[in-house]
Amino acid sequence: MSVAYCDTSALAKWYIPERRSEDVEAFLRENGPVHISGLTAVEMRSLLSRRRREGHFDSKSEGRIYATFEEDIREGFLICHALPADLARGAVSLISILPDVPLRTLDALHLAMAREIGAQVIATSDNVMADAGREMEIDIVWFGD
Repeated sequence: MSVAYCDTSALAKWYIPERRSEDVEAFLRENGPVHISGLTAVEMRSLLSRRRREGHFDSKSEGRIYATFEEDIREGFLICHALPADLARGAVSLISILPDVPLRTLDALHLAMAREIGAQVIATSDNVMADAGREMEIDIVWFGD
């Protein structure tokens, strides 16, 4: 079975009902356990906090959603990889070897992590991340609009 890495843009659809949530659910059930990184945990916490501040849900719901995310890690449904010490170097390298892709910092870090763990598939809702993954010859499952 291939190693599937899921970035935060796609994974959030598993926890917050929105367009393409059903597709993400099917992907996760079919490809699980999926791999994420410590970066995903930070981004998920930030995303939930931002959505609460924007009025999408209250603080109790925010806490419940994040607790569910943490439980999925504890139960092994999500395999969370610690950030290796040289991850930044890998991200810098990707930005250098993909000069025509407008990689943002966090996208480069996710891609470096996916490469580090040998992911053959990346699930994302981010266009730039998808373009970069394709340039890296990684299969992309795109959940964008």
